[in-house]
Amino acid sequence: MAVKPRNKRNLSEKTIEISKVDPLDLFGVNDKKLKLIRSRFPELKLVSRGGKIKAIGEAKDIAQFEVKLNLLIQHLTKFKELSENNIERLLEADKVTEDLKVQMQEKDEVLFYGNHGLLIKARTFNQRKLVKSVDKHDMIFALGPAGTGKTYTAVALAARALKNKEVRKIILCRPAVEAGENLGFLPGDVKEKLDPYLQPLYDALHDMFPAEKLNEYMENGVVQIAPLAYMRGRTLDNAFVILDEAQNASRSQFKMFLTRMGKNAKFLVTGDASQVDLPSNQPSGLLQAMQILKNTKGIDFIHFDGRDVIRHALVKKIIDAYDMIEKNKAKSKEDKEDKEEKE
Repeated sequence: MAVKPRNKRNLSEKTIEISKVDPLDLFGVNDKKLKLIRSRFPELKLVSRGGKIKAIGEAKDIAQFEVKLNLLIQHLTKFKELSENNIERLLEADKVTEDLKVQMQEKDEVLFYGNHGLLIKARTFNQRKLVKSVDKHDMIFALGPAGTGKTYTAVALAARALKNKEVRKIILCRPAVEAGENLGFLPGDVKEKLDPYLQPLYDALHDMFPAEKLNEYMENGVVQIAPLAYMRGRTLDNAFVILDEAQNASRSQFKMFLTRMGKNAKFLVTGDASQVDLPSNQPSGLLQAMQILKNTKGIDFIHFDGRDVIRHALVKKIIDAYDMIEKNKAKSKEDKEDKEEKE
């Protein structure tokens, strides 16, 4: 429908059909998602009725809104879901939008058919980047905040590689570092004390494999879960190896882990540089490796952020709030240094 002139302030209006998708899926219950969309187009008045939405404002703003709305509809049609995080990323900068356009033209691939018929797919922009990277690189760092699906996607990729006989085993490990708790006071033997640290890996595996099959794999050593310290002295051939919570590996541990890489191996490191639980006098091996290896051919770095969060919507807000504090600290430090230089 053509854009109609509205009044002497050069306001126009356009009614856009959205009949290809369910308006409830697009705009959310009680227009929750529509409110988010409106917040990104404050210069427009957006009115939704049935399978149509009317945009009132300047013609150039309406044209931009229509382009973005079509991206939302394409995403919903292809991936059968449209989260608030999806909306924010699709409405963002042109470069990101172009990347997403390319992704939406690609095949929507099921990574793994999990337990009880669960279809496991990459659900966010950077999860899809991680999937593509694994096909091209033997060592990948997936970095970013909690709730972005780094570990879950990594385990799904490992399960896929095992199923496709690309590797013979899956090895999952974590540093056993205390986060404000004392291992020595926990009940049980060493395994019982360490299992809570490894529980997120068990949780992901239970989504991938039936309990009996997973138990068989673990008994036969096809799937191995262990603290990072247990990797010392090993050469990991024909394996998909995941180091989770890598920010809690010391520098010596991290170097030890990376040098375990054997023939036909995939190494996937996940971590959150803002959540280091090591003692203050012990630097993180992940932070060091990010600097040393950033330009190394064959190694890729995928940076997740708050827009990839797939937990409760509040998680993203929490991450954004903490990020703002860190940015303010960094700015204050820069301002102080500039002031000292001038003096």
